[in-house]
Amino acid sequence: MTWADFWALIATLNGEATQAGCQRLAEELSHRSVPDIIGFAERHAEALYRLDQEKFGTLPVVDLTLRDGSPFPQSSDAFLYVRCAVVAAGQSVWESVFSDIDKFVPYTSSERDGEWLLSVPDRAYELATGEEWDRTTRYSFESYSNRDGWPHLRD
Repeated sequence: MTWADFWALIATLNGEATQAGCQRLAEELSHRSVPDIIGFAERHAEALYRLDQEKFGTLPVVDLTLRDGSPFPQSSDAFLYVRCAVVAAGQSVWESVFSDIDKFVPYTSSERDGEWLLSVPDRAYELATGEEWDRTTRYSFESYSNRDGWPHLRD
């Protein structure tokens, strides 16, 4: 799957990874070939991996503070869901955050959650094949897996 095809499918979410939108996307994707479903999973994982950087992951949640008033840090799961929300927002948003970190900040809100986007490839595969998918992708989308994005975590 090309990046253009990936972003065209993401555009069907209208900027948000809602449960209903992600279900529709999975259904649409399930009508494509299995290689396309796999290609979507690969592009999605790579898009998330590229966002897996310290400059984004160390940003606090914008609308929460700790009891003492200090910034509320993102957990590893929250950071993954935030990155999904950025991808769901579309290609222009995704591309813009790399050159302007301030464009990433609104997605750290506790009101934004892209978690539903994670299940799209698996759901599409299951709809297309009738089988569960025990998938792996070239890039890990898990938080802190991009060693180049987290240089101090390198062994």
